[in-house]
Amino acid sequence: MRILTDIPDEDIRKLDALASREKRSRAAAIRDAVKLYLAQNDNSSDWIKRGAGYWKDRADIVDAVEYQRAMREDRRPYEDI
Repeated sequence: MRILTDIPDEDIRKLDALASREKRSRAAAIRDAVKLYLAQNDNSSDWIKRGAGYWKDRADIVDAVEYQRAMREDRRPYEDI
């Protein structure tokens, strides 16, 4: 679908310079900008799906249960209370 919109001349100059550096068309840069804007302003619960797996390759983050056990190692067992 095509749309008609007014964009200030200064913004067009900056957009054209950016598109030129990236060897892309102005239209492609605008499409990407719209996608980014929509993604940043998406208030649906789909954010969980979008964020799933971000930290899967991190070696410094352990399993949550292991973390809890490590935090509680210095506590007395419940039987002793």
